[in-house]
This record gives sequence, structure tokens and C-alpha cells, in this order.
Amino acid sequence: MVASPLTAMNGERAVVFFFVFRVLSSLPLSLLPHALSLSLLSVFSLFVEIRADGSLSLFKTRPGASSGIMLGAVTLPTVMLSKLIQLSRAFSLQQIEIGELEHMTMQFWAASACCCGVLIFLSILMWCAAYNKNPHFSCSVWDAKFSLSCVILFSVVCCISLATISHTGFNTALKLLWLLCHGFAAVKLIQHLLNTFPCCASIGEALLLTSGLVLYFGDMLACTISKVCRLLVSPELVSIRYGIKRSEIGIIIQGVLLGLLIFSAVFKFVIHLWEYFWRADNSESRQNKEIRRSLIFFASLGFTMIVVAPSWMMIVLDFDVHPILWIFQFVLSEPLKRLSLCIYWLGLIYASVLRFYNISKNSKIERILLRKYYHLLAVSMFLPALIYQPKFLDLAFGAALAVFLVLEIIRVWRIWPLGQLVHQFMSAFTDHRDSDILIVSHFSLLLGCALPIWMSSGFNDRPLIPFAGILSLGIGDTMASMVGHKYGVLRWSKTGKKTIEGTAAGIVSVLAACSVLLPLLASTRYILTQVSLSLSLTLSHSHTHACACAH
Repeated sequence: MVASPLTAMNGERAVVFFFVFRVLSSLPLSLLPHALSLSLLSVFSLFVEIRADGSLSLFKTRPGASSGIMLGAVTLPTVMLSKLIQLSRAFSLQQIEIGELEHMTMQFWAASACCCGVLIFLSILMWCAAYNKNPHFSCSVWDAKFSLSCVILFSVVCCISLATISHTGFNTALKLLWLLCHGFAAVKLIQHLLNTFPCCASIGEALLLTSGLVLYFGDMLACTISKVCRLLVSPELVSIRYGIKRSEIGIIIQGVLLGLLIFSAVFKFVIHLWEYFWRADNSESRQNKEIRRSLIFFASLGFTMIVVAPSWMMIVLDFDVHPILWIFQFVLSEPLKRLSLCIYWLGLIYASVLRFYNISKNSKIERILLRKYYHLLAVSMFLPALIYQPKFLDLAFGAALAVFLVLEIIRVWRIWPLGQLVHQFMSAFTDHRDSDILIVSHFSLLLGCALPIWMSSGFNDRPLIPFAGILSLGIGDTMASMVGHKYGVLRWSKTGKKTIEGTAAGIVSVLAACSVLLPLLASTRYILTQVSLSLSLTLSHSHTHACACAH
């Protein structure tokens, strides 16, 4: 039985609806199909979350956390739609080309397809679980009609929107097939994540991570397919124009992440083969086996990062020089500023980690509060770099993410001689939100600060957008946790631990930080720099358009 809207609408869901409504209220009429699809996705995700909270446990999720299905389902499509609104304004002012707008449109529908596919999968899973528990169970007619209506309307709106940006019916069918592959990949990936890493995340967190990974690597795959088609077939015959011009830093980050993904799969396969052929040899000592396994790990990692990933960057994405050489040239182009920033980061990390590590072992301070000091550390590290060296910070975020991934692989697979040391060190900073299987807190902090900066690259007419992650995580989340932990009484939902007092403290602290940050950005000419970049994009677009007309 489905709960009534009044009893089902708790504080957390009301905040999500307000967030979605705020974005929908600023949509132009040209994006009306996108608004309808996001509305359907929001209602459908609310319906699935209510059913999931009142039914059997689908997976072994993080203890003490609410399902968060609605928040996980609407976050990425809403962010993509916000970016699409921004680009539509830029296109109306002739500041960007039509290709960028079409690319973001496909990104929005791909993100929506991932979330919709997972919601359909969760609905079917809940019905099957309820039927297995009670053979006489039958899904209510209203539930079936409502779910089917949401899916059908979403599909119709998606087809109409894609038809407006496609040149032929075949092009539209090809894009629909591509979106269907995104939905199928998201379903398979979220199954793998929740089964392989139980108790590490809620369903909503896994859904958000799944849709983000499928969207990101799907974009890389589409870019690769487009480039291969243009190399194997005459460029005049390839009518599908995909993607946008990527910066060198964005290409390097994509290549490194792709290399680590390939490396993980290949190394796991090699280890299985090695263990299969050498398992009969019991005379070899355990230490020798660990050393040989470690040598295979580091040799394959080095080959992937030095040969495989750079080859993909140079062939597929037209990288002129070897990426490692380009990184050295980029850092040494402004050696005083960038090397000084690196020294500042290393000194700050060393002092804070050493201090907090001793506190975590000897003090009785709550782990959740101790970890918030790292959020404040992120503010002191990233805020000056974002103001004075934003491009270098982009590259540093990519390097830090790669290092975190390698260290987590070493910790999970216990690679000699660092595996046990990394595990002991990381365990000193974990709490109930992490598990021994997978530690994700440092990834959450890094990506939370980096993603707004990465997504605001290119055209950006809002100077505070790149600071959204640093302000919300470094200041807002820290204040919300401290105030909510010490003084929070009123909770947003029965299952969650978030309090109204903590949320209010987070909002007030972010607003106060913005009131201080805006004058600082004006005094450092950061806003004028962003305006000049937008003007340069406009002039570049006008020059390209004039040259095309002349030819």
C-alpha cells in the first residue's frame, strides 16, 4: 500500500523537491521536454523510495543510512540540466557553438537514462522479492499503471527531444540505442557494486556513483568510436558530430582514469592466471610469492600509465606531445607559483596528517568530528589555488584522484610492501560510514571539491560555481556536522541522522562565506578574469563563424 503524499513527504524529500523545482523554474521554453522528463524522474524516484523504505531490504547497504534513492536519482540529471540552461543562454548570445549544446543535451539524457534504468530495475526487484515472500502477492493495478506510465512518458519525451537535434531518423534511433546501453550498463554496474562491496554505501549513493561512472566512461567511449570512425571512414561520410573540444588537462585526466580501469581488469586477470599455474608449487615461500606478485603489479601499472594511456590520448584525442612531457612543460611554464604551491600543499598535508593521526589514536574525539578537520584543511589548500592557479588545481585534482585510486587498489589487494601499511594508516581515520572492504571518505571529499571546478570549465557566467564544492563540503558540511552532532534534536527523517539544526548551521555558514568570498574575488580580479575568458570565447566563436561563412 502506497503512503499518502503528506505522510510520505519528510524533510529530506522536501529539500530535494525544492532543489528540482528551483532548477525547473529557470528553464526556457526550448527545454520544456527536459523539464517534463526531470519531473517524471523525480516522481518515479519518490515512488520507488517509498516502496523501498516500506519493503524488504534489497541489498546490504550502509548501516544507519536512509535509502536516498530519490536524491541519488535526480542529482546528476538536475546538475546536467542546470549546465544545459547555462549553455542555452550562451548559445543565444552566440558565445558557444551548437555542438556544445547538443553534446550537453546527450549528456543530460544519458544521465537520465542511467537513473531511469536503475529505478526500473529496483521496482522489478522489489516486486519479485515481495512475491517470493508471499506467493499470493500481486502488485496493485495502480502501482503497475503508475510505473508503466512514468516509463512510457519518459521514453516519449526523450524521443521527441532527440528528434529535434538529429538530422535523420537513423540518427535518432542510434542515439536511443546509445541511451539504452547507458541504462543497461548502469543496472549491471550497480548490481556489481552493491554485491561486491556490501555495507559500503546506501542505494542512493551507489546510484549516484553508478550513473556518474557510466556517463563519464560512456563519453570517453563515444569519443573513441567517433575518432575511429573518422580514421577508418572518410570524414565526409561520418555525419555524426560528437563531443566538444577538450582541454589538455581534461584529456590527461580522462586518459589516466581509463588507464587505471584497464590496469585493474588486466592485473586481476593476470593474477588469476598466475595463481592457477603456480598453485601446485607449495615449496615457494609466502614472501617470495608476495614479492613476485608485487613486481607484476608495479610493472603492469608503470606500463599502463607510461605506454597504454598516453597512446590513447595521442591517437584518439589528438594530443600533440607525450602527456608526461606536457605536464612538465605546464608546471615549469610558471615554476615559481606552481612549485611554491606544491611545497605549500605538501607541508600542510604532512603537518596535518601527522597531527591528526596521533590524535585519532590517542584521543576520544568522535571520528566524524575529527574527519571534519580535513574538510577545513581542504578549504585552506584549494581556495587560494582556485583563485590564483585554477588550471594547475585542475591538474592537481586529477593527480590526487589517481594517487588515491592506486593506494586503494594497493590496500584492497594487500600489495607488498605497502598494502598493510596503507590499510593501518587509513583505518585510523575511518568510522561507521566506511568498511574494511572499501574506504571512500577521501574520494568523497576530493570529488566533491573537484567536480564543480571540472564541470564549470569552458563557458561559465557564474563566478561562484567553481567554489560550490569547497564551500559546501569544507565549510557547510563541517558546520552542519558539528552543530548537528552537539545540538541537533529535530531530525529530517525517521531513518536518517541529519538534523534541522545542523542543516540551518550549514546554510548560514555557506552564506556567510559567500559574503566574504565575493569581495575577495573582486579584489583579486578573479571575476574580471572570468568575464574576459567569456569574451574571448565569444570573439573566438565569431571569428570561426566568419571564416566558415567566407569559405
